[in-house]
Amino acid sequence: MKKKLFLGYKLRRLREQRNMSQAAMARLLDLSPSYLNQLENNQRPLTVAVLLRIAQELEVDVATLAEDEEARLVSDLRETLSDPLFNGDPPSTTELRTLASMSPEVARRVLSLYQAYQQLNERLQAMADDLHNHGQDETTGNPHFPYEEVRDYFYYCNNYFSPLDEAAEALVEREGFTIGDMTQDLSLYLKMKHDVRVRLVSEDDLAMRRFDPATGTLHMSALLDGPSRTFHLAHQIALIGFGGVIEDLVNAANLSSDDARSICRVGLANYFAGALVMPYTRFLRAAREVRHDIEVLQSRFGTSFEQACHRLSTLQRPGHKGVPFYFVRVDMAGNITKRHSATRLHFARFGGTCPKWNVHEAFAQPGKILVQMAKMPDDTPYVCVARTVTKGGGAFLKPSRQFAVGLGCEVSYAAEVVYADAVDVNAVATAVPIGVNCRICERTDCQQRAFPPIGSRVSVDSNNRSFVPYLFS
Repeated sequence: MKKKLFLGYKLRRLREQRNMSQAAMARLLDLSPSYLNQLENNQRPLTVAVLLRIAQELEVDVATLAEDEEARLVSDLRETLSDPLFNGDPPSTTELRTLASMSPEVARRVLSLYQAYQQLNERLQAMADDLHNHGQDETTGNPHFPYEEVRDYFYYCNNYFSPLDEAAEALVEREGFTIGDMTQDLSLYLKMKHDVRVRLVSEDDLAMRRFDPATGTLHMSALLDGPSRTFHLAHQIALIGFGGVIEDLVNAANLSSDDARSICRVGLANYFAGALVMPYTRFLRAAREVRHDIEVLQSRFGTSFEQACHRLSTLQRPGHKGVPFYFVRVDMAGNITKRHSATRLHFARFGGTCPKWNVHEAFAQPGKILVQMAKMPDDTPYVCVARTVTKGGGAFLKPSRQFAVGLGCEVSYAAEVVYADAVDVNAVATAVPIGVNCRICERTDCQQRAFPPIGSRVSVDSNNRSFVPYLFS
């Protein structure tokens, strides 16, 4: 049975964005005001006929309108409300779905409030540590919350920004930039179009990129490799040539602080850079042709392994979508430094990741591509690809940084992904059982648990010892 579409909040938001009354919207859609009121309050589901009429009259994409944001909110709410801070048993999935569908804005504000609580808790802990260490003078700020806020904005936009993506693609076509070797073209474009000169410098204390508006000079470190130089040139073109588009998107994000808005500008400029170097239509066509072989794609488009992986996770253009991938980057301590998911796999907001996931194993075999078939607690199997990437320090006293990049999709897309050939996708029973993280994982038989799941009742028997670190009543 197909799921009924209750999209009242989206319909109400579309109406409010156009400054229309319910009566005016009802006339436009040829509906009765009472029926429209019922639709907006999720008292009746949208029919296909009404959905198509909305898409036509309001000029919105059907796929975007019908896209299910509910699962994302439910996943985030489940994790948040499992915290011991909230006494009693956590709400049921049905209750969470009701909140996410009926009051999505309230749900997001609950998540924002909990994030603020987490950050305040960390700040208080840092202050306590300072006092314990004889009262240091350093100010403990709140550096992480703006980054999390921007990550959430990208997450709920499905990591796809049509105005920037389409502008980047149009620029490549208009200027005839050379795909796969764009560095010289972008340098020349900056000089001819924006009177910006590019200068490579090798001073030890220089940042990777520094733009001097007074002299119109873009200083770039000579330590950068080819793909990084190209990316930074594209980033500068985004800031100079498409700053207005970026600012419109930043304003639409309704971020809570100047820090968050600044971070968002940088993130959107990076998004444009990736879209310029790997234009959507060409990149999607090539990805399908080579069955998403990352190394072939990075060679064709002159990018790094990480850049190609990240771009694969952004191919969500309405009406022209690619395979929905998750993308994650973790450091050697298991901290997530980048994350995005266009799949049903949702990353934990707090804490690390599952130790059984191959993204951690990658550090033991640097540079080697590892493939794993893993299964989440909801029994959805995934083809998971992982490999380490290295960020050079440029000197003996500035050691390189190492990360592991993970990319994956549901097994249902296995025929379109070359890495699925390395595993038996039909043997789902052999898939490695993984979870989001120990804090909220529902598995009770995992031998690698770091601690029991929140809300569980642990059984302790001094006369018995199990291979499983925690037993449950």
